[in-house]
Amino acid sequence: MMSVIPRESRAVYWSAGGADMKDRIAKTYRLVYDQIAVGAYGPSGRAATTAVKVRLTHGAVRHLLPQSPHWTKGADQPKPISQADMMVTWHTLATMGMRIMRNWGVHLPQDEIDGLLHSWQVNGHMLGIRDEYIPSSWDQAERQAQKDLDSIMGPTPEGVKIANMLVDLGRDLDARIVSRPAIEAFTRYSLGDKLTDWMQLPPQPLYQGLLTVAWPTYVAIREGGLTQAALPPELYHQMDQIANTFELVYLGGFRPITIAIPTGNNPNYGKPKYK
Repeated sequence: MMSVIPRESRAVYWSAGGADMKDRIAKTYRLVYDQIAVGAYGPSGRAATTAVKVRLTHGAVRHLLPQSPHWTKGADQPKPISQADMMVTWHTLATMGMRIMRNWGVHLPQDEIDGLLHSWQVNGHMLGIRDEYIPSSWDQAERQAQKDLDSIMGPTPEGVKIANMLVDLGRDLDARIVSRPAIEAFTRYSLGDKLTDWMQLPPQPLYQGLLTVAWPTYVAIREGGLTQAALPPELYHQMDQIANTFELVYLGGFRPITIAIPTGNNPNYGKPKYK
């Protein structure tokens, strides 16, 4: 989503995070994973600590990016990551996540729907978003996203470059498992043609045809097994934990994912380290 949000794509590309997109995504994943983990805000949870580290990183980027002539050349604001910008990003994670789950037919009991919103509300507060801007319901979140997210999306040169780097993240794995065309197809399947065209990612008819058939079937089997209690929820949770751990290990390059405050902007200026 950051690839089609002009302010976010410019901020990410020209800041220190743009020099290593795999590391940049790993940190975002760390934030989301720590928030949705069981006991996220309990004594052993990491959600609060991770959110504060991200908030401090945002503060550093606000200070550093206005010093970059590359960022200021295309920027339409004096400083990046404003309250409005953070709410846009909030919607790409929370509201878009809920939209996609509903589109996929994922079953969520009402208490989980309410709990998911509450966790995102707390996350937004911890990241420094003023409480009056944070939606009080999913209906309000959807109305706000239609106005503040959907209407501002569009292509940028920086966004195209970011998208190209992101779909290439699977190259460290066996190409038979995670290939670039497969990621391009799943991006188009999840986000639709307009956004994917803005990213300049080509259609992949073979993979898209397979996804159209296979993915709804996968979701239906998984949801059917869970709602009919064929397997205990704890087992599903453990399966998710294993998958999430694998993703964290891969994104972190088999090292712990650390969130450190940047001391400079992208040192490569258009030639990202991640090739």
